[in-house]
Amino acid sequence: MTDIKSMTLACLQDEMERQGEKKFRAKQIYSWMHEKLAESFDEMTSLSKDLKSRLSRSYSLVNLTLVQVKVSGQDGTSKFLFRLPDGNVIESVLMRYHYGNSVCISSQAGCRMGCRFCASTLGGLERNLAPSEMLDQVYQIQKWSKERVHNVVVMGTGEPLDNYESLLTFIEILTGEGGLHISQRNITVSTCGIVPMIRKLADEKLQITLALSLHAATQEKRKSLMPIANKYSLEEVMDACRYYFEQTKRRITFEYSLVGGVNDSREDAEKLIRLIRPMNCHVNLIPVNPVKERAYVQSKRDMIMNFKNALEKSGINVSIRREMGRDIDGACGQLRKSYMDMEKGG
Repeated sequence: MTDIKSMTLACLQDEMERQGEKKFRAKQIYSWMHEKLAESFDEMTSLSKDLKSRLSRSYSLVNLTLVQVKVSGQDGTSKFLFRLPDGNVIESVLMRYHYGNSVCISSQAGCRMGCRFCASTLGGLERNLAPSEMLDQVYQIQKWSKERVHNVVVMGTGEPLDNYESLLTFIEILTGEGGLHISQRNITVSTCGIVPMIRKLADEKLQITLALSLHAATQEKRKSLMPIANKYSLEEVMDACRYYFEQTKRRITFEYSLVGGVNDSREDAEKLIRLIRPMNCHVNLIPVNPVKERAYVQSKRDMIMNFKNALEKSGINVSIRREMGRDIDGACGQLRKSYMDMEKGG
């Protein structure tokens, strides 16, 4: 059956007209799905019984099943494990900040990028998520929390630019009229650095924030941490980021996971400064969450602060990401991985 929740409003209007329905019916259905967050056609009380019956026969209304919620005793961060209609599981995170609630969602079931310190990639890629499956992570969390979601970060399991068309549809539905209408400026998309897709995204001229997983200031070191660097050089990636800024005028965020004894030295900081200082950017330093399958450890507190101070003294805007949800398998992919391991063991 056709996935109706993945249709943009324009597509749904065309679809309803083909079904012999008036155009306004599409707006009603769209609002029920994306604004009122209905989980079945039966909930759409403004539609006739006949139309609801016909919709049920022709279209699937994708809803994720909540499998597990873990709430951090340290900071209230909530981590969600959802089951997709085909049985795959994905994870999402709700983080509460003073400026509003942020939800971090997955864009794929698994990931094929192979970043060395990330749990998301350990089992490889299962499949891309449909726009409906990306959206429903936000919807289910908003319903669970009974609080409005203000910011969405596409930074969970998966590489968003490896699922490009679904990502664009997701953004259109989430930010457009007739849905939650979250501002594009409140959406961040993280990428490990697929150069052609960064340039393609730049040409869309969206007002979203692009976050590049940088993690090293030299090509050699980046290759040791991120297999994608074997395909695209650091110079190519930085050129693509500059192009993104030129096209959108949106400041780039560089994600830099600090790994003890690997990329956290004074020399590493100086190389990073030389690499990014000319750019309009923000650096998000991330004390790496240890993953048991990898040997990497978190940088010591004084190393983290020294690294931050070096960047600040050079005039670079920098912050240290709060360690949220470490007591609940906080790193990307950890909850999903532990659940899948348990399933196999059972």
